[in-house]
Amino acid sequence: MHRRGEPLTDRDGVLVNNQDRVAERPPTPVAPDRPESSQPEPRSGRRWRRLRIGLVLTASVGWLLYVLLHRLLSGRTPLWAPFDLMPPIAFIGIPVVLAALIPLVRPFHWRWLPIPVVAGLVGAGLSGINLATLWYTPPAAPPGAITVVAWNTEFWDQDWRGDGGHRADFYEFLHRLDADVYLLSEYLYSAGGDAMDGKFTGDMAVRIDTSARLAREFPGYQVAVAGEQITLSRLPIVSYHGLDLRGWVPAEQREIPADMRDFPDSYTTETLRTDIRLNGTVVSFYNTQILQPPLDWHLYRRASRDSNRWKYDRREASYRALRADIEANHNPVVLAGDLNTSPAMGILRLLPGKLVDHTRALSSLYPTTWLAGEFELWRLDRLLTTADLTVHRYELLDADGQSDHRPQRTVISLSTD
Repeated sequence: MHRRGEPLTDRDGVLVNNQDRVAERPPTPVAPDRPESSQPEPRSGRRWRRLRIGLVLTASVGWLLYVLLHRLLSGRTPLWAPFDLMPPIAFIGIPVVLAALIPLVRPFHWRWLPIPVVAGLVGAGLSGINLATLWYTPPAAPPGAITVVAWNTEFWDQDWRGDGGHRADFYEFLHRLDADVYLLSEYLYSAGGDAMDGKFTGDMAVRIDTSARLAREFPGYQVAVAGEQITLSRLPIVSYHGLDLRGWVPAEQREIPADMRDFPDSYTTETLRTDIRLNGTVVSFYNTQILQPPLDWHLYRRASRDSNRWKYDRREASYRALRADIEANHNPVVLAGDLNTSPAMGILRLLPGKLVDHTRALSSLYPTTWLAGEFELWRLDRLLTTADLTVHRYELLDADGQSDHRPQRTVISLSTD
């Protein structure tokens, strides 16, 4: 036994240095430094990461549900009417943005990516993108082809944005369009009100008669008028009439409102059919301007002209009147004008199935026709024909400040196939 104060020896009696003994003890293990990436994530960082993931996934799932509901409800119920105002480009633009954001969210899971991809595929046909322009070239025009212009004039030659007088260059602009057949709408004046905000009412509509001026400006042209539509034709007009939509509206909408009784056909018709002889064949030209879609949330007041239900019923009636007349018509057909309907609106399904949409003949990848403020995000004007007519050129022209709608100009002929 080692006694206190005696030198420390080992079993063989060899002196042992206390300092050496201490040095021989195994060192206390020290935990290596954690690499920076393995450091615990701060709680605020975890919350922010979860928030990013939640926002992107919620937006992706929410948009997919919105597109599916739009496919199901648009054009079938006035309850969905305010959602129809979504710019068509959003149906492809939003999925692209969401798909680009998902890989930026860490940790990235590829299984999230199909959500915006599916939404993009479901909504692609609503976007208004004209991919066919990349490969389609219209055939050259043969002798006998004619030029047709369809245009919403925005209260004819009235300078309603200014002093309410006449636009001095209006008829000069019409001449520059240089058409054999003009399908023109808003052949009326406004007595006041904010028509651009959907508050144009019957007592603001002023019937006009510019027949004397037209005879001077367009000698040799024949004229047909019904409601707010006017057709000018260098070719012989065989007959014309307005399509009365009252047979397609609910009973409470059939009576002409008191403030429109001085201009009744402004209420009863939104389409002028003009049968015109082209190279020995009668062609029916449908010149239309359908009521604008609802712009607010007045959903249920069916008898009120401010309600979504009233506007929806009238728009549907116009489409049904068009469909019934065209389906019973054995002539070649041209339908052109301001349908007040974007490519995303489901009410387009009411157009007759025998009509051919000639969007592919346009040179634009994303054609637009209506100027909303400073932006053109919508195409509201269209041109369709039956298959027995050929479109050789189709263009959307600058309105040169005359209107918030672009004129549509096309060259057509009777098909020889």
